Amino acid sequence: MKVSLITVVFNCEDYIEQCIQSVLAQDYGELEYIVIDGKSSDGTASIINRYTDRLSYYVSEPDSGMYDALNKGIAVATGELIGIVNADDYLVDTDVISAVADFLLQRNADAVYGNLNYVQRTKETVIKRSWRSNPPRRKDLRLGWMPAHPALFIKRSCFQRYGLYSLKLGTAADYELILRFFYKHHMHAVFLNKLIVHMRMGGMSNRNLRSLLNACANDYRAMVHNQLPAPVLALLCKKLRKLGQFI
Repeated sequence: MKVSLITVVFNCEDYIEQCIQSVLAQDYGELEYIVIDGKSSDGTASIINRYTDRLSYYVSEPDSGMYDALNKGIAVATGELIGIVNADDYLVDTDVISAVADFLLQRNADAVYGNLNYVQRTKETVIKRSWRSNPPRRKDLRLGWMPAHPALFIKRSCFQRYGLYSLKLGTAADYELILRFFYKHHMHAVFLNKLIVHMRMGGMSNRNLRSLLNACANDYRAMVHNQLPAPVLALLCKKLRKLGQFI
């Protein structure tokens, strides 16, 4: 089974090389690696150019943001399974994709997800939070639960069937897609109890108070759009769930 990994990037010269190296180091044989750069103006492109002979697809052109770039990557992907490796994150071991692919095939599932660590942005050896998931349950989705998006791998056929990332919900586009796939369409997903990725702190949705408020508003819109029965309760639970990641 071919697996497509997508990295979208814009001005991430400090971390993109570690991300790329973590993908290229994977021991899985049927791996397609796609890099979509939003026409970076720093040294990102020159770093990527060191690896273009090992990339399956690479383009550097303006886009409308992270999720537009992800949709571009999905459109050119040819693998049966698609995963995303953010430009400032990295896969924790060389056997991550092998474990994910084997587990998906064993369970005959449409998607598989695992765990992640949030690490200090400038010192990835310092773990700030740990996101440990659990098997998917519909009632948990109604109470704000979601799998870790950077540790989620979905069959390409599901994107073809249920659609791509919405460009109308800001940083909640990944959460909306998860609700649409998991809750609305009952996609068959399974949980692999394995650490998948280290994710650096300081993402788009938690940069400042305004970003946090916008993220809450977009989460609420995603919940209403996918017909969660009690979106206010779900929103409160979603935020409270983060407290457990510090334990």
